[in-house]
Amino acid sequence: MAAFTVISEPNKPGPRQADLDRCVHCGLCLNACPTYRELGLEMDSPRGRIYQMVQVAEGAPMNPAYLEHIGLCLACRGCESACPSGVPYGRMVEAARAEIESQRHHDWRERILRGFVFERLLPSRAALSVAGTLLYLYEASGLRALARATGVLKLFGRLDQLEQLAPRAEPPFFFSQVGRTFPAKGAKRYRVAFLAGCVANVAFARLNEATVRVLQRNGCEVVIPAGQGCCGALHVHAGLRDQALVLARRNIDAVLAGDYDAVLTNAAGCGSTLKEYDELLAGDPRYAEKAREFSQLMRDVTEFLASIPLNQNLGPVRADVTYQDSCHLAHGQKVRSAPRQLLASIPELQFREMPFADICCGSAGIYNVVQNQMSLQILATKMQSVNATGAKVIATANPGCMLQLQAGVRLHGSGQRVMHVVELLDLGYRNF
Repeated sequence: MAAFTVISEPNKPGPRQADLDRCVHCGLCLNACPTYRELGLEMDSPRGRIYQMVQVAEGAPMNPAYLEHIGLCLACRGCESACPSGVPYGRMVEAARAEIESQRHHDWRERILRGFVFERLLPSRAALSVAGTLLYLYEASGLRALARATGVLKLFGRLDQLEQLAPRAEPPFFFSQVGRTFPAKGAKRYRVAFLAGCVANVAFARLNEATVRVLQRNGCEVVIPAGQGCCGALHVHAGLRDQALVLARRNIDAVLAGDYDAVLTNAAGCGSTLKEYDELLAGDPRYAEKAREFSQLMRDVTEFLASIPLNQNLGPVRADVTYQDSCHLAHGQKVRSAPRQLLASIPELQFREMPFADICCGSAGIYNVVQNQMSLQILATKMQSVNATGAKVIATANPGCMLQLQAGVRLHGSGQRVMHVVELLDLGYRNF
């Protein structure tokens, strides 16, 4: 998710007053907001949430209604694309969440769960590998198929819906490739670092491998820096700014030790945070300059590939394909044409533009877990747009969106295949 968490003044957390003042309450953001489109409630629109932030900044208490409305925001930043005044809404909502987190008292069960996920699981390769192995055994043993066929998980409340969103583990995990360097295929033109993420090493190992192959085919020497880890996006999204800072420093140290033409990610949600390390660490005298250097090198893989002379040795991919804009690529990073440009380069691929392609699918980091009901409601609407295209392949540029859309296909689709743009390019190169 967006990495815009900042403080307005020393010792005063929350959105900056200058940012709050930029909103002129014109309402042009409303139709770009997924929760407003679903609920039609002013307090669940960007304008309404900013109004509430202003009230809190002026001394109003952070009551349960405020927590609910801020929590229901996807932080998709679609409103930023619609706003004529340049309101940095992503920065504001993340700052509001950090302020909420600084004052919220979680019960013991929430503390244990959050501590395990954010402090023990996501930053640890060992913990992720163990979790991935257990997930693989759940799948390979037939327990997942049995649970879905019998509906037994419905006896446990929301567990059935959450299980629909669980990823599949893909051994061998990509962790084994961390620290390696992959030579370019043919003449070397670029030296790039690839940040493989955290969960993606387990659940999207084949996507990471495809990413490396495509980069190699395009003259890149690909380095998987040894010291890299979780980018901190989910921590920032949850208001855990201090933990995100630790992870950001670790990635900066891992990357700036090398000499790279670019630093790449295939996860749009991660990329938005990685590109904004300079804002996240602006107040750190030791890392502020390093963070600026890091952010200047960061590129989404589709953005990078579209900016270089692309290897045209692509075979045909005979498929009808539509594209779902990943929110943090389209709205956070302002990258819209690059994925479509890459799809257009693949022979015999038939592209079908999706209505409302840049409206969020409901994934939004951990949103589909903590706001599961609204997430599924937004997903159902998104699948109407997908089905209207008649496409058999749904392309996107973010692993989180892929998980959400795979669930959408199971619940509302017609057997479509969900693929990353890079996977389609990889298929084209293999078909040549």
